[in-house]
Amino acid sequence: MAELVLAGLGKAYGDGTRAVTKLDLEIQDGEFLVLVGPSGCGKTTALRMVAGLETISEGEIRIGDRVVNDIPSRDRDVAMVFQSYALYPHLNVFDNIAFGLTLRRMPKTDIEQRVRRVAEMLELTDHLDRKPRNLSGGQRQRVAMGRAMVRAPQVFLMDEPLSNLDAKLRVQMRAQIARMQRDLGVTTVYVTHDQTEAMTLGDRVAVMKGGVLQQVAPPQELYDRPVNLFVAGFIGSPGMNLIQAGLTVDDHGQHWVKLNSDTLRLPDSILQERPALAQYVGRDVVVGIRPEDMEDATLVDQAEGALLHSVADLVEAMGSDVLVHFPVDAKPADTADTRALAEDSGAATARAPSDSIVLVGRFSPRSRIYEGQQLATWVDTSRMHFFDPVTGTAIWNEETS
Repeated sequence: MAELVLAGLGKAYGDGTRAVTKLDLEIQDGEFLVLVGPSGCGKTTALRMVAGLETISEGEIRIGDRVVNDIPSRDRDVAMVFQSYALYPHLNVFDNIAFGLTLRRMPKTDIEQRVRRVAEMLELTDHLDRKPRNLSGGQRQRVAMGRAMVRAPQVFLMDEPLSNLDAKLRVQMRAQIARMQRDLGVTTVYVTHDQTEAMTLGDRVAVMKGGVLQQVAPPQELYDRPVNLFVAGFIGSPGMNLIQAGLTVDDHGQHWVKLNSDTLRLPDSILQERPALAQYVGRDVVVGIRPEDMEDATLVDQAEGALLHSVADLVEAMGSDVLVHFPVDAKPADTADTRALAEDSGAATARAPSDSIVLVGRFSPRSRIYEGQQLATWVDTSRMHFFDPVTGTAIWNEETS
């Protein structure tokens, strides 16, 4: 076990393509850090540089007290689990797990002890004599993990290890990986495109875009205090609703968010939490509203001043909640970050007719709204997010204005 430090890490290819730019991360001994971001953001390249599978263009990688830039992969004392299981089909489970130890000519008694201990942790004891072709996908992935675990490395590196599994198996394996890492206490870097994996597994989550680190923070902080529009829109499912709106103040000093046809009253607490927001009075801002911060107004007391009026376009009953899609008369946010988010999702920003924007609200299952019905949606304005429409930076204090 060891601390892992990436200092100014960069990767550029001969054709000028830059995959990673000045990546700075300090991963504490025993920490579980998740690298997340869209395809092509540089997360796997960064992981491969740590593993020694990719050359480094600039910067430094330190594992414990060793700078490992020029140390071969086999001597870095790291173990990697890939998206593909990479098992030897002619070897049984025991020999697959033991393969690395056998190459290092470890005594057979030590190999036996290590393999059986890891097999017990991964619930593979009853399968040690079976070949990979006789295992399920989840069992094969556990064998691949066991092969990494049995080496007792200083650092675990995991590159989208669950992406080949079905939804149910992913949930099971996610829990197993979390328990394993907690029990072993090995420093772990885990790469994924799946934000659910990122939020549930990581002690901290690092979000990347275009080879650049956007934010690194504990999962809840990342969700509650995104530093920019990209992080805000990428983290959360369904994603944050991002709307361009005006910020006004009336003769009584009351602040309002003005959409084209609706206005939302801001509580004083918003201005206290975000003092820089006062500088945007009379200007446009990007407003972010999480789906769970909206509700069917018929279920809310004292909803006045915080209502959006529309017609329910699509209703998805999920059992535990209801996802309601509805257009509002407002401009969708249009920045480099929101365009990057739309590109990652494989579609343009959702728009309804008349240049309005479709929002998604997560309502209580007690809501009886149906498609085509007139809808009043209550917004918890104390939970709204605000971003600069030019830079995309979250608006908090004077430094972010």
